[in-house]
Amino acid sequence: MLRYLTAGESHGRALTALVEGLPAGVPLTEDYINSQLARRQGGYGRGDRMKIEKDRVSITAGVRGGLSTGGPVSLVIENRDWANWSEVMSPGDDARLDERVVTKPRPGHADLGGALKYGHTDIRNILERASARETAARVAAGTAGRALAEQFGIRIFGHVTVIGSIEISEIPGDTEEIFQRAAQSELLCADSATEAKMKQEIDRCRDDGDSLGGIFEIIVTGLPPGLGSHVQYDRRLDGRLAQAVMSIQAIKGVEFGIGFRAGRLTGSQVHDELFYSHSDGFRRNTNRAGGLEGGITNGEPLVLRAVMKPIPTLYKPLRSVDMHTKEPYEASIERSDVCAVPAAVVVGEAVVCFEIARSIAEKFGGDSLAEMKRNYDAYVNYVKRV
Repeated sequence: MLRYLTAGESHGRALTALVEGLPAGVPLTEDYINSQLARRQGGYGRGDRMKIEKDRVSITAGVRGGLSTGGPVSLVIENRDWANWSEVMSPGDDARLDERVVTKPRPGHADLGGALKYGHTDIRNILERASARETAARVAAGTAGRALAEQFGIRIFGHVTVIGSIEISEIPGDTEEIFQRAAQSELLCADSATEAKMKQEIDRCRDDGDSLGGIFEIIVTGLPPGLGSHVQYDRRLDGRLAQAVMSIQAIKGVEFGIGFRAGRLTGSQVHDELFYSHSDGFRRNTNRAGGLEGGITNGEPLVLRAVMKPIPTLYKPLRSVDMHTKEPYEASIERSDVCAVPAAVVVGEAVVCFEIARSIAEKFGGDSLAEMKRNYDAYVNYVKRV
C-alpha cells in the first residue's frame, strides 16, 4: 500500500514526511519537490511567516540517482525559525516551558478541543502541531505521488474560483487554458479581471484586521476508467478524495462535478448520457458527475471543489476565555495570513495527487514503475477493445 505520515511542529526543528510503498524507478528529485513547496508559499494575502521560511526539502532515504529505490522515502523540511524557538520547543528536559505559554484558546482553531483531549495546560502543545505549517510536509509527500501519476500521463492542477464575496466571472472552457492562466496568477485565478477584484477584497480585510476564505477547484486529466472501487465504502475513490481534502486545515466542504447543485435538479438534468463509437469507444458529452461514478473513475476529467473558511487567527481577535483563570480575554494572536486560499489549492493538489497515485498502485500493482507500466498498458488496451 502507498501511504505517508508526517511529523513535526510549526516552530520545531523540522517537518518530516515518510512515504511508504512508492515503487522503484519513479523519478524524484529535491528540485522537483521544492518547486511545489515554493508554490505553496506564494499567493497574494500571505503572512510574515512566508518571509521567514523558504522551504527546501532534503531527501534522506529511498531515492538514489534521482530514482526511487522501492524503500521508504524520507523527506525533511527544516524550519528556519527554529533558531528563535529552540529553547522553548526543545525536546529535552531543558525546554523553557515557562516561556511563550498560551492559555487563551482561539475561536475556530483546535486549541480548546485539543487541550481538553490531551490534558494540556499550555495550548502551544496543540497549536504547534495543528498549524497549517504541517501542510508543507503534505505537499512534499503529495509531490512524490504526483511524480508517480505523471508517469501515466495524468495531470493535476487547481485554481481559485471564489475569494470572499468575489466569484470568478468566466472560466475558460479548455482545461489547458485554465492551467496556463491560473499558473500566471498570484491568486491562481484563471480570470485576471476577477483576480484584481479579489486582491482589492484581500487588501480591505487586511486593513480591517480580518481574514477571507474561498473556493477552489481541482481538475485531474488523463485518468483511465476503473480507478477506485464500488465494493467497500473505504475503497470508493470519491470518499477517499473527499477525506483527503477535508483533512486540510480550514476546509469545510467538498463536492464533485456539479456537486450540491444536483440536489436542485431532476435526474435527467444531472446524469451523463452514454454514447459509443467504434473509433472512440464509450464516451459522454457532459461531465456533471465530475469523472466519478459509484466511487470509480469513468474516464472523464475528475473535477473536485472545496471551500476554505477564513483563517481563524485574526489581528482584531475574537473574544475567548483564559483556560486557567476562566476570565474573558481577547484570543491569542500567532502570525497569520489574511487569505491562504491559493496555498490551499497547492495543498489540495498534493493530497489529490497522493490519492490518485494510491489508486494507480492498487489497480496496476508492481514493485517497480516498469512493472506497473506493463500492467497499465495491458489494461488500457483491454479497455479500448471492449
